[in-house]
Amino acid sequence: MTAPRPLRDRALDNLQFIRSTMERAGSFTAVPGWGMVVLGVTALVASWYAGSVPVAPVYGASQSRWLWVWMFEALLGAGIGVAALLYKALRAGDAIVNGPGRRFGLSVLPPFIVGALLTYVLWQAKQLQLLPAVWLLCYGAGVVTGGAFSMRVVPVIGICFMILGTAALFAPAGWEAWLLASGFGGLHILFGLIIARRYGG
Repeated sequence: MTAPRPLRDRALDNLQFIRSTMERAGSFTAVPGWGMVVLGVTALVASWYAGSVPVAPVYGASQSRWLWVWMFEALLGAGIGVAALLYKALRAGDAIVNGPGRRFGLSVLPPFIVGALLTYVLWQAKQLQLLPAVWLLCYGAGVVTGGAFSMRVVPVIGICFMILGTAALFAPAGWEAWLLASGFGGLHILFGLIIARRYGG
């Protein structure tokens, strides 16, 4: 016969179980991995169609087309992201309008609104070369703040976007396009696959 486990060890196991259960209940787990993969693929297609990869310099006579292609991609990506998020949340039984889902949404939204306002201002000022950095930084900031109420991998995604956005601020002319494609295309696909594998789709 084996000796019974000490009461202290069993109490620690119970506390760890309770803690992990509370963390899962208090976090928004409906971040859609496969939706992020699809979003990343559409972003790579947008990069190619806009002529931003591998054409250098990034901006020139096709500035208007470049901007409108990415505006369309932003709307398409938002639609894909919201639809995939709602599908995963409904399938998992996660609440969207209250609890962690509501906190996640309210945290993500302000940096996205700031990004949209800065896009308009920079477009009016004809400073389109700053847009990749602004988009990557604002998107990353939104994901980081929303990630405080989600899975641990989510803030990491946001930090990676912010690193790329910072690099886009100081990178030589022509690099911004590659950083933009790497972020909205590559990071979405990479982390989407990780989330799909580890957190159920």
